[in-house]
Amino acid sequence: MSPRRNRPHVGGSGRNADEDPSDRYGGWQSAESWQGESWSVRHVAGASAQGKTYRCPGCDQQIPSGVPHVVAWPEHSGVDERRHWHKSCWNAKDRRTTRVQRSRNAPRF
Repeated sequence: MSPRRNRPHVGGSGRNADEDPSDRYGGWQSAESWQGESWSVRHVAGASAQGKTYRCPGCDQQIPSGVPHVVAWPEHSGVDERRHWHKSCWNAKDRRTTRVQRSRNAPRF
C-alpha cells in the first residue's frame, strides 16, 4: 500500500500548497539594505540560469549560462532595475569602487 499524501497539490503542478513561489528559480529570496535603500535579492541556482549570459556590475565580467548567481534590485523599482551579480561580487559590494578602472592595454577578462 502507498503512503497517504497529507498535503494537497496546487493546480496539478506537483507542488505543495505551502511551497514558496520564489523557489521556482531554484533559489531563495531575501531583503537587504544597501546604500540607504532596501533591496530585494534573489539567489538563482545554476540549473535554472540556463540560456543567457549576464554582465556583473561588480566586476564587469560575464556570468555564463548555468552559473549560480544573485539577482538584486531596489524594492521600489521596476523590472528594468534588476541586475545579475556574481555571488562573491554581491558579498563584496561595499569593498569595491563604483567603476572598474583599466588601462588601455589591459585585457577585458
